[in-house]
Amino acid sequence: MVPDTITAMTVHASHPPRLTPHPDGITAVDTEYLRPGMAAAHIIRQGAGAAFVDVGTNYSVPHLLAALDQLGIARETVEYVFITHVHLDHAGGAGLLLQSLPRARLVAHPRGAPHLQDPSKLIQASMAVYGEENYRRLYGELVPVPAGRMDVAADGQVVTLQGRAFTLLHTPGHAMHHFALVDGAHHNIFTGDTFGLSYRELDTAAGAFIVPTTTPTQFDPEQLIASIDRLLATQPRAAYLMHYSRVTDLPRLAASLKHQVRELAALAQRAAAVADPYAQIRAGMRALWLDLLRQHGVDDAEARIEPVLGKDLDLNTQGLESWLERLRSRKP
Repeated sequence: MVPDTITAMTVHASHPPRLTPHPDGITAVDTEYLRPGMAAAHIIRQGAGAAFVDVGTNYSVPHLLAALDQLGIARETVEYVFITHVHLDHAGGAGLLLQSLPRARLVAHPRGAPHLQDPSKLIQASMAVYGEENYRRLYGELVPVPAGRMDVAADGQVVTLQGRAFTLLHTPGHAMHHFALVDGAHHNIFTGDTFGLSYRELDTAAGAFIVPTTTPTQFDPEQLIASIDRLLATQPRAAYLMHYSRVTDLPRLAASLKHQVRELAALAQRAAAVADPYAQIRAGMRALWLDLLRQHGVDDAEARIEPVLGKDLDLNTQGLESWLERLRSRKP
């Protein structure tokens, strides 16, 4: 049974946090969302300070606090909690986590910040996607973020953590309330969902396998492609994704993402006039990903696609349907 929010505030994680150390003082913390290896918050340690990039849900908070303890990071030394966008698998635990981080400032996109202060619309939108019962099971009761502890991320703004500069770039396409962090001195980018998702179970000798995420309700293919190009223009060597953590070989991955975004938009438009667009879109996306998995050298791709990518197929299809509805509404 998933614990309620009060339990998440007061108990330790049921097992040691699943940590993955990376270069440049970066540690991935499994947020335990849906399954291990699905979603990672990142802790950046710099000198005497630290920061989180994305935090998972209320039920992730015990794992994040346990990670600080295991890494020897005092809670009062955490200076920032960067929320790349306010989808609840990234931001749902922000208010609860801040209660344990007395000096931390939360940094959010100007379109997202009001929804963290008053999460009622986030709750309604998430219930529309997941249903009320699943919403409660996945996210619990959201804790509002006090306005006095929040900073708004202007496009191009530079934030420093113990002298380490992070440039905040607005990156719409997955969501209009999305920004990414550029860690210029170390050639890293923290991309939230703009640079897709890449599960380590699908790595092969060819490297990482990546797919875009088109979840409801603000997917826009042209903006997403432009944001991918903007991130690549910073000449990063590594990207840190929420789903799941560090990837390299970024020009190859960017090319694959942009190709898939165009293909998914086209198959959605082809399905617009059919009786059941959801079924046609999902089947077309599944066929595309299955072909790409086989090209990538994934063994037994047919057996692995649903266990690893099934939830993303469902949510991506919903997002593409939502995009089609917006296109229809713009027509005279």
